[in-house]
Amino acid sequence: MKKVAFKTLGCRLNQFETDSLASQFQKNEYEIVPFGQDADVVVVNTCTVTNQSDHKSGQVIKQASRIGENALVVVTGCMVNNHREKLESDPKNVTYFVDNEHKSSIFSLVDGHFKGEIIHPENLNPNLFDYEPADKTFHTRSWIKIHDGCDNFCTFCIIPKVRGRATSRPVNEILENISRVIGFGYKEIVLTGVNIGRYSYEGLNFENLVEKILALPGDFRLRIGSIEPEGFGDRLFDLFSHPKLTPHLHLCLQSGSDKILLKMRRMYTAAGFLEIVDKVRARYPDFNFTTDIIVGFPGETDEDFQQTVDFSRHIGFGHIHTFKYSVRNGTRAERMPEQTGEKLKTRRSEIVRLVGEEEKRKYRLRMIGKQQTVLVEKIIDGIAQGYGENYLPIKFPAEGVSSNEFVKVVLTALEKGDDPFLIGKRVIKLS
Repeated sequence: MKKVAFKTLGCRLNQFETDSLASQFQKNEYEIVPFGQDADVVVVNTCTVTNQSDHKSGQVIKQASRIGENALVVVTGCMVNNHREKLESDPKNVTYFVDNEHKSSIFSLVDGHFKGEIIHPENLNPNLFDYEPADKTFHTRSWIKIHDGCDNFCTFCIIPKVRGRATSRPVNEILENISRVIGFGYKEIVLTGVNIGRYSYEGLNFENLVEKILALPGDFRLRIGSIEPEGFGDRLFDLFSHPKLTPHLHLCLQSGSDKILLKMRRMYTAAGFLEIVDKVRARYPDFNFTTDIIVGFPGETDEDFQQTVDFSRHIGFGHIHTFKYSVRNGTRAERMPEQTGEKLKTRRSEIVRLVGEEEKRKYRLRMIGKQQTVLVEKIIDGIAQGYGENYLPIKFPAEGVSSNEFVKVVLTALEKGDDPFLIGKRVIKLS
């Protein structure tokens, strides 16, 4: 039995694609081993969204090339699309570089290689959605890819370059994929893609798709991954009353300054963002909004940055992913004047990080005394851990419960630390 190891960097879309590839290898009698152990095959799924992503991907590629003298190393993902010529000029014992368009055929490429069928990755059939449902993955949840590419062309972003134009997966394939993973035993489905709110296939939009998914039979819940504010429609607002749809959204803000949002070419204003949050929380008071914020965008003044800080405090995000603006070659923002210095970016990033931790703690403290349905992910030393429907990390005594089980828990306390677990106790139903 040949051994294969995977390393995934970046977004949930990459995670979905790796899960599917790993499941395909496993079905064909390859043994999945942890990255870093000796393996016959090493697959690195890269990210290139920032300079830091490029650096980390490069480090992992070097590490992969050292795993086993005769290992077949495959590097795939967005860094290949963005830097293929540079990577191929110094391959570092990499056997194949595979772009996103051909990523779903990596198993065929590798298995054929071992059978003496040496072909160039670009001769494989390109398909952005040809990923088998994964019956065994690296996660308790099952990611489902519904969309790829983007047509927004934000001035700081290279996603349209490395992922291409917006493309939606056929709805019947999505529903079949979800039905199969529910049959495998997965209880939480997470929709993922580059810009899922822009889903559109044969007259069906994103909200129509969510309705169809919620109508599927089975004991599962549905979580929407990262979504842009312009993708939030009135029908989606109503759908959050459905018991299977979790009350949590990662709604991308990026900046609380309208001036900076305009320079970023974002498709909303701070007031429009706030209108969504206020409308949702008026009906669902405990709804958890998490977000992304970029600091140090070209031309961001102290006043612009303070607007972002004040806006973040006003919203009370459950979590903030903070990014220092990273210059990407070929983007409009690269050519903008007033580029922000690294020291100022670092200082602003630390301020937002501290604000995020403070607001996260406030939100979690407000949830004490309330009930959550926890999907148990693991049990360690008699303590069950998992996430509630509001995407809250929760611990509670594991007596009488198993992994991958829904358990109702009342929240009783909050740990200390930067990313604290809520502590709970199981709700025992009286017969």
